[in-house]
Amino acid sequence: MTDYSTTRQRVEEYFDRSATKVWERLTSDAKVSRIRQTVREGRDRMRAIMLARLPEDLTGARVLDAGCGTGLMTQELAARGADVVAVDISPQLIAIAEDRLSGAHRPQVTFHAGDMTDDRLGRFDYVVAMDSLIYYRAPDIGQILTRLGRRTGQAIVFTVAPRTPFLMAFWTLGKAFPRTDRSPVMIPHSFPTLARHAGDSLTRVERVSRGFYISECLEYRP
Repeated sequence: MTDYSTTRQRVEEYFDRSATKVWERLTSDAKVSRIRQTVREGRDRMRAIMLARLPEDLTGARVLDAGCGTGLMTQELAARGADVVAVDISPQLIAIAEDRLSGAHRPQVTFHAGDMTDDRLGRFDYVVAMDSLIYYRAPDIGQILTRLGRRTGQAIVFTVAPRTPFLMAFWTLGKAFPRTDRSPVMIPHSFPTLARHAGDSLTRVERVSRGFYISECLEYRP
């Protein structure tokens, strides 16, 4: 998974170098610009869609929050009773997530800064990966799903950037900048292309389009 490793390193550098404060503010109650407000609203809607794919009562279930960021999904999962392993490539985002987690739920959550596909994290009933695969190519996403699927009992619920005219234009523009001078650019995907790499176990759930936030929820059943 050479492409995956290279992209993962760039994502880690991006979030720990320049994006931490942006995400900390975006995922709080602080006032943000109109554009970022649409992103906040879109992400709130997507998080609700993803959580709706899991049981309301997760007591006794082990859930991987793959790419937990500042921990909003982690908090919701713990509130439902899950034992959560919250993983993110950015140690700084992990620190924010830990600081924000309610004391009542701390015994249910294990935080880990590192690779979300690490086999040492163990087995899970469910995996959720919100906007943490958006920088990867279809073959890498297929391999990630296969690798996580071997250790997942029920479902992997995740998001990708759908292949829309707007996102394709954004992606093309991003490619025009020198690789060393730009942050990682999300890669839009068509469902048929992803399905070729993930197999028949992949299904569509719902798409969210709110201002500058465009994302599609998919579900993979091992």
